[in-house]
Amino acid sequence: MTSYPVLDLTPDELLTTTRTVRKRLDLTRPVPLDLVKECLQIALQAPSGSNRQGWQWMVVTDPALRAAVGQIYKEVTDEYLASHGSAAKLFADDPDRAPIQQRVGTSVAWLGEHMGEVPVLLIPCIKAGKTLPEGNQAGLWGSLLPAAWSYALAARARGLGTAWTTLHLQREAEVAELLGIPAGFHQAVLIPTAYFTGETFKPAAREPVDNVLHVDRW
Repeated sequence: MTSYPVLDLTPDELLTTTRTVRKRLDLTRPVPLDLVKECLQIALQAPSGSNRQGWQWMVVTDPALRAAVGQIYKEVTDEYLASHGSAAKLFADDPDRAPIQQRVGTSVAWLGEHMGEVPVLLIPCIKAGKTLPEGNQAGLWGSLLPAAWSYALAARARGLGTAWTTLHLQREAEVAELLGIPAGFHQAVLIPTAYFTGETFKPAAREPVDNVLHVDRW
């Protein structure tokens, strides 16, 4: 398998500049499957409960399948943007955060229109039976989501942009049927993957840590 160049990023730079990329995804440049597999090889080093490694990774590159997933994603995105919970409508009374949320909403809408054109769509899945457990779902998803995020970090280190979205899960069964995902496997996230346009990324504005920190007692 071909080895691809890795950007010269410190761990802190990697962790603070791995952003959700939407409008800057390059829809015209193919992404080699070997590069995706290299990122996944890194992702498989993530922890999983009891070291079960119960994950499976659906990589969609076929144009017709991408378009079909993209159509489902567009429809659920339109519904989401029209809802009261839309990112664009959050913090509407906060003059500092409202403009940021409105930009996020515009970005979400763009990805909704173009998801089916992104060169690679990755859907991490985990086996959990026909129904999800009523109790410790944190243990189930904790055995997959760290690996999914490791994939995004590995992709960033290799010059790729990704987005983390779960909107398609409103119609998870349709996507599973479309892609032949067996019963008992549950999808966690949809990660569009492409080269990105522009130079690089910078850390995002976040709440000060003291605003969300509790030491010893809440």
